Parts: sequence; structure tokens; C-alpha cells
Amino acid sequence: MLKSSEVKFLLLFFALVLMFPVQAAAGGRKYLFKIGSLAPEGSVWARYFHDFAREIKTKTNGELVFRVYAGGVMGDDRSMARKMRIGQLQGGGLTMTGLSEIVPDFRVLGVPFLFSSYAEVDKVNAGLMPRFRKEFAAKGLVLLTTTEVGFIYTMSAKPIDGIAALRQRKAWAPENDPVSLAYLKNIGVTPVPLTIPDVLSSLETGLIDTVFNSYYGAIVLQWFTKTKYITDIPFGYAYGGLVLSKRAFDRLPKPYADLCFKIAARHFPLLTAETRKSNAEALITLKKQGLRLVTPKPGEAEELARQRDILVRQINGSLFSREIYRETMRLLGEVRGGKS
Repeated sequence: MLKSSEVKFLLLFFALVLMFPVQAAAGGRKYLFKIGSLAPEGSVWARYFHDFAREIKTKTNGELVFRVYAGGVMGDDRSMARKMRIGQLQGGGLTMTGLSEIVPDFRVLGVPFLFSSYAEVDKVNAGLMPRFRKEFAAKGLVLLTTTEVGFIYTMSAKPIDGIAALRQRKAWAPENDPVSLAYLKNIGVTPVPLTIPDVLSSLETGLIDTVFNSYYGAIVLQWFTKTKYITDIPFGYAYGGLVLSKRAFDRLPKPYADLCFKIAARHFPLLTAETRKSNAEALITLKKQGLRLVTPKPGEAEELARQRDILVRQINGSLFSREIYRETMRLLGEVRGGKS
């Protein structure tokens, strides 16, 4: 008959045998990536970031964890970039402004009135992605994926049917976006540079009365509550991207690093499709809320495009490289059937 001490030992032994497989299955966190984002919690962008993070955690048995801090709690683009440099963050969902401050060639995607369809956007994005990834790597970052805001429109408290009307308005421009600032100044508008978190309060106080955003973005950020009109021609295309600290990413085992790209390649194209769907639905919602579309006067679209060409001649080779613009136009020429 076993002694009491022997019984206790055997019970402990079997308990440990049963416990260890459970612990192995549950895994344990080895790699933590803290990710900041300006995307509001509950938005389509934040939801897909969280979905991506959950799948990564599941597929790595809990060893690789992406902790997403949405809604700007980690600060604006510049704050997130600084925190990545000093190791407080290992990644960020940055806006086009933040990405372009790191890699100026990214600014080419934000040239006003450059794209006229999502087919053009998709062609250029796919064609330029390998180059962009190399440029981010040279800056110590991994460009995991781009994200989309969509085509942006002029939204205002009073109707704007052309350049003359826009000159009478107090228009916002993204702070540290030299392309938009230069374009607006070229057509005689004096823009008010602000960060995205400051826009709504500035609309409320009357500091500005005209903004530029996608349909869905205007709803998510509540800018539509202070505007009444949408000029029915896209001002430009807006985008974002998920970048990671290369120093942190390089510590991952190769299977985990490859998995990040694989899962991102599955989730974020779905995010793009969902964003485009959300924009289409948002336009219906905005109309129901009383916002009205304003048709530009005849000839205005052509004049806006002519002003774009003037801008490009001024900034090509300074705000972005001549090589990136040349490649962009080559890709556009392909999708337009040779018409660039």
C-alpha cells in the first residue's frame, strides 16, 4: 500500500503530465508588437486590424501578438513614427501624410486629380509596391500593406461649383502635406493646415468651413455634421499603410515573418473591398442626412486637371522623385490603353 507522501507525489506527477500539454497548446507570448492607429475604434479599418491581429495570434499559438491601439490614443502620425524609433511602438497604421514624410515618393499617389478610377489606383499600387517596400526598408521600416481611404471629395458649408467658389472658402489642408498645400495655393486658395484630430473642432469653431474626405471617412470622423454640400468630382485619392519596425520584425523567426505577409495579403485586400463598399453606402447615408451634391460648372474639371499639370512641373523631382512619377504615368498609360 502506498504511503501518503507517495500518493501526493503521484497525484502531483499526473497533474503536471496533464497540465503541460495544455500549456504547450496555449502557447506563450514571445513577440509583442504594439501598433498605433488613427483609425477610430469600430471603423472598418480598426476592425480589420483587429481581425489580422487575432489570426496572427491564433496561427502562432499565442507567441506573436499584435496589440492595436486605435483612435489616435498613441498620437498623430509624427508621434507614432517617433515612438517607433525609440521602441515604444513596434508599428503604426499611418495616414498618407505620415507615410509620405518617411518616404517622399509615396506623395505621388496623393497628387490631386491624378486618378479617375479604382482600376487605375489598383494598377499603380501593385506596380509601385516593390519599390515602396525597398524605400521603407532603407528607413528601418517594413511596409506590410497599404490601406485605403478612397477617393476624397470637397465637402463644404456652402456650395462649391468651381475654383472661384473654392477661393471664397476657408479650406483645410492636411498639415505636412506639401502636395495638397501647393495645389491649393496655386489655384488661389489660402489653406489652413491642421492635423486630422483638429479638424472637427475647427469646423465647429468656424476656423475652417471646407474639408476633403471620403464619404465614409466624413461619417466616421463626424465631419459631415458641419458640412452641407459635396462637390461631385473627386479631389484626389487617399490611402494609408501598416508599417512595422524593421528592428523588431527582423527578430521574428522566418516562418512568423512570412506568416505576417501571408495573412496581411489575405485580410487587407478584403479591407479595400469593404472600404469601397462602405464609401458607396456612406454616400446614400450622407444624402439622407441632407447633404447635397454640387455639379461643377462646365470647364472646371479641365481647369483643375490643367492646374494639376502645372503643379507636377513645379514639384516633380523635389517633393517626389522624377523616377517615381515617370513609372506612375507609365502604369497609368497601360491601364488607360496607352492614353496617359
